[in-house]
Amino acid sequence: MRGLRTTAVLLGGGAAVLLSLLWMPALLPVASRLQLLPRALLSMASGSSPSQSSPASGSSYIPGSVSAAFVTCPNETVAKEIARAVVEKRLAACVNVIPQITSIYEWKGKIEEDSEVLMMIKTQSSLVPALTDFVRSVHPYEVAEVIALPVEQGNFPYLHWVHQVTKSVSD
Repeated sequence: MRGLRTTAVLLGGGAAVLLSLLWMPALLPVASRLQLLPRALLSMASGSSPSQSSPASGSSYIPGSVSAAFVTCPNETVAKEIARAVVEKRLAACVNVIPQITSIYEWKGKIEEDSEVLMMIKTQSSLVPALTDFVRSVHPYEVAEVIALPVEQGNFPYLHWVHQVTKSVSD
């Protein structure tokens, strides 16, 4: 442990933060420490604290203003129909259709296992309620899975593009 601390001091503040995150005692679970890792790496690369502005474009990104929504479908045909519709309606900028996932879940008191297709939908967070309503209206499942996670960081030109493509719907 002593050698590790000496190395961290010699590497400078950013590296010290990075190493302390990786070697932090059991105060935080491993998963929590790993979640902090990208910010520490970003800080080291930039030489400062993580920023949400893009130097190239001069614009900024509001963390969480873009979301990745996940929807499971019974097959690729249904997934592609829904994907095309949400992009045409500008409820999403992009949909990735990921074939052949296996879902194991409890339904009506019984453990089920099905082959499904996963859609990863990129949209503005403000559009998630409208996206959810649309998916529910066309989805064949009795209870459609629609869950969304906010995007905290990413490629600024891509995040800007998501906003631009879906802008007319959110206005």
